Amino acid sequence: MTRLCAVDELDEDEILRVELDGGHGIAVYLLDGEIFATDDLCTHGEASLAEGEIEDGKIVCPFHLGSFDIRTGAACAAPCSIALKTYAVEIVDGAVHIAM
Repeated sequence: MTRLCAVDELDEDEILRVELDGGHGIAVYLLDGEIFATDDLCTHGEASLAEGEIEDGKIVCPFHLGSFDIRTGAACAAPCSIALKTYAVEIVDGAVHIAM
């Protein structure tokens, strides 16, 4: 398991970008009281999703306004067509962890 952050670092409907070793970015979300994690890089272009906006359970890419379902990673709006990688989240001792 890889530790991402403390649970109390998350704010509802905001995105926290966590950079792992090697520069791999993970976006962490607190949405309706649940925690989710996805790759931070949009599958359509070189955009950090942590710089996007959350709308109706979707993350909207700041570059071309395509979107992904935060819970499933499914592409929801063009030009995005490739699903976003999601990670199973586990809370251990008040911290958010994912399996890589």
